[in-house]
Amino acid sequence: MSDAAPAIQGLELHSTVTHQGQLILSLAEVQVPEPGPDEVIVQVEASPINPSDLGLLLGPADIATLQASGTAARPVLTATIPAARMGMMKPRLDQSLAVGNEGAGTVIRAGANASALLGKKVGMFGGAMYATHRKILARDCSVLPEGASAADGASMFVNPLTALCMVEVLKREGHKGLVHTAAASNLGQMLNRICLADGVKLVNVVRSPEQAALLKGQGAQHVVDSSSETFQADLTDAIVETQATLAFDAVGGGKLANSILHAMEAAANRTATEYSRYGSSTFKQVYIYGSLDLRPTELDRAFGLSWSVGGFLLTPYLQKIGLEAALGLRQRVARELTTTFASHYTSTLSLAEALYPDHVRAYARKATGEKFLINPSL
Repeated sequence: MSDAAPAIQGLELHSTVTHQGQLILSLAEVQVPEPGPDEVIVQVEASPINPSDLGLLLGPADIATLQASGTAARPVLTATIPAARMGMMKPRLDQSLAVGNEGAGTVIRAGANASALLGKKVGMFGGAMYATHRKILARDCSVLPEGASAADGASMFVNPLTALCMVEVLKREGHKGLVHTAAASNLGQMLNRICLADGVKLVNVVRSPEQAALLKGQGAQHVVDSSSETFQADLTDAIVETQATLAFDAVGGGKLANSILHAMEAAANRTATEYSRYGSSTFKQVYIYGSLDLRPTELDRAFGLSWSVGGFLLTPYLQKIGLEAALGLRQRVARELTTTFASHYTSTLSLAEALYPDHVRAYARKATGEKFLINPSL
């Protein structure tokens, strides 16, 4: 590539938390530097709004306080952050941070060692994806299969790799079955397809009869509805059938993790041959990987002493299993991008539209069945 190539003027969506307790969302004009030898510049054509993006995008702001200013093309949003939540914001105060974990688009410039990617449509992972252009290491890109669109590839990292890693955890920790909450989500539907294909026993926990019907229509074998009066008994029965001793909880707050541990303990005690004052010896593991409910996690600890509750994050786990295993998972996603790992979007927004107050309120709900895609090229 010629050294005389003109600089690219780009636009990025930025989130700032001020020391006065305000969240500011805006579009920033940036100059995209030339790619280094191992880098490419991608014109971004699709980037999803995942729950994992909202922590940086909206932080702990009170969405009810949103105020709009600026213009239709360059909107600015402000919101108040409650004083009680400001302590956790100290490391990011007064920094204008680019947002968006993953995306997809077309490689328009490439360094000397990455020239094979020039003109290719790629998915990518690495932050700052809510932007017209993204300079990124070639190793953080995956070429999309022939015929796949940017929208197909936009969500090929966070949800697919998280779902695959749940099954990896099950295998590596020696569990026989898995419980997953918020199971009608895009990620939950992917996990159901993976488990059906791989012969993994899965208990899907949903929040309504409609969500239960959706998953059953996709072949799910064990679906329990947390809104049902018989939820606890239904959950216990499903865990007995699947021997599930591992759970991934996207909800986080409230008593759902507690209910799962109780059901696992009750399932273990159905086949117990003797009483123990310490509860069953069956080890029960719940990983919390989401925060759909921001309340504290409530545990009454009335399910014995052989259990653990911890957090789960994708990137550290991929580092833990090593580069070879992680690449194997990425290759499977690429092979099954439009089948097992297909994502469906209910709305596509431009960068500016992503900052319209009504749209922010909509995606901040994190409602099952609603998934938003940003197309910065609009």
